[in-house]
Amino acid sequence: MSTRKRYALIGTGGRSKMYLDAIAGQYKEHAELVGLCDISQSRMDWHNQQLQQSYGLAPCPTYQADHFGTMIAETKPDIVIVTSIDYTHHLYIIQAMEMGCDVITEKPMTVDAEKGRAIFDVIERTGRHLRVAFNYRYVPLSTQVRDLLMRGTIGRPLHVDFQWALDTYHGADYFRRWHREKDKSGGLLVHKATHHFDLINWWLASYPEQVFAFGDLAFYGRENAAARGESYSYDRYTGNPEARHDPFAFFLDEDPKLKGLYLDAEQDSGYIRDRNVFGDNITVEDTMSVTARYRNRVILTYSLVAYSPWEGYRCIITGTKGCLDVSLVEKVGRTFVAGEEESLEQMEEAQRRFSDKHLRIFPMFGIPYEVEVQEATGGHGGGDRVMLDQIFLPDPPQDPYHRDASHIDGAASILMGIAADVAIATGQPVCVDDLLQLPKVEFK
Repeated sequence: MSTRKRYALIGTGGRSKMYLDAIAGQYKEHAELVGLCDISQSRMDWHNQQLQQSYGLAPCPTYQADHFGTMIAETKPDIVIVTSIDYTHHLYIIQAMEMGCDVITEKPMTVDAEKGRAIFDVIERTGRHLRVAFNYRYVPLSTQVRDLLMRGTIGRPLHVDFQWALDTYHGADYFRRWHREKDKSGGLLVHKATHHFDLINWWLASYPEQVFAFGDLAFYGRENAAARGESYSYDRYTGNPEARHDPFAFFLDEDPKLKGLYLDAEQDSGYIRDRNVFGDNITVEDTMSVTARYRNRVILTYSLVAYSPWEGYRCIITGTKGCLDVSLVEKVGRTFVAGEEESLEQMEEAQRRFSDKHLRIFPMFGIPYEVEVQEATGGHGGGDRVMLDQIFLPDPPQDPYHRDASHIDGAASILMGIAADVAIATGQPVCVDDLLQLPKVEFK
C-alpha cells in the first residue's frame, strides 16, 4: 500500500509549476498528484503535457473551478495546494477543510480581514491545518538574520527601517496582471509586502499592533504617463508592432511557457497577462510608506516602490546592544528593447559591479564586523528547495528557526497591509486587532 501523500492543486498559473515539478520529480516517492483544478482547461492541459514530457506521467484528472468539491470527493487528496488568484484563496481553503483536507496556500493567505476571519473560523471548526508558503523565510540570508537576532547579537530590537525596491521589470509586472486591481490582489501592500511583513514579524518574533501609512499611484497608469507627456495607442503588448520599442513591453508569444499558460489560455480564461502598465483601470498604489508599532514595542518604518532602476532591499535593525544592517541588490539596469541589444555587454558589467549582498553588525560599543553571507542555488535564493523539503519530506530536518508559517502568521502579515490600506484611505492610524484579533500566543 502506498504511503505517499495525495495532493490536489487549484489554480494552475505560473506559481503552481514549482509545486507540480516538486511532486512529479524530487519528491515523487513521498507525494502523488491526484487532481488539477482551474477556470482554464487549456492551462491544465498544458501542465499535463509538461508533466508527461518531463516526468513520463499519465495525464492527471482535471476539473473546472466550479467543480472543486467534486475533485476532492473523487480524488480524495490528503492536502490541497491553493495557487489561485488571491481573492479566491479563502473559498478553496474553507471548502477543502470542510471536506477533510489540510491545505497549503500561496501567499497572501487572503486579501481582507473578513475572509481572514472565515479562515480562522473553519480551522477552529474542523481542526485542519493551514500552511502559508513564505519562501523568503527559507532564503539563507533571511535565516542568518533570524539566527543573529535569536542569539541576541544586537540585544533587544527597538527599531526597524526596511526599504524594498521593485525594478521596472519585476515591479512593472504587477501592473500588467490582475494584481493591478485591488479587489483581486488587495494591492501590493497585501500581495507583495506580505512577504516583507512576514519577514519582519518572524525576525522580531512579534506581531503588529498599530499601523499608519501613505500610498499613491504615482508612476504607472494613463494619467501619470500623460503628465510626463507620454501617450500609448495599445492596451496590451503582444501583437502590437508599436510596442516593439517600449521598454515596458512584454510579449507572450516569445516565450513557450507564457504562450502555453496565458496566451493560448485566453480563449477559456479571459485573462489578459500583458496589459499596458500605462493603461486604465489600475486601482493599486505603486509608492507606499508604512509606520507601525509592534506588540513588543518595536517601531517599524517601511517603504515599497514598484518602479526602481534597481531591485533589492535594505533593512537596518537597531537594538539595545547594536545595529544589524542587511542589504541585497539583486538586479540593476532595465529591460532591453528591440534594436538596443548592443548595450547588453555594458549592462552585464554594471550588474557585476553594482550587485551587492552584505550582512553587517555594528556593536553599540565595539568594532563593526562583516558576517559572511551564506549562498545557495535555486529559486528565491535557494529558499524554495529548503521550503519544499519541509513540505514534502515525511521526516524533514529539524528546524530551530521555525520557518513553517501557520494561519496566524499568514494573517499577521496581511493585516499589516490591510491596516495600511485602511490608513491610506482614511488618514487615520489603525489598530490591527480592530480588523481581526490575533490569538495572544507566544511567537515561535
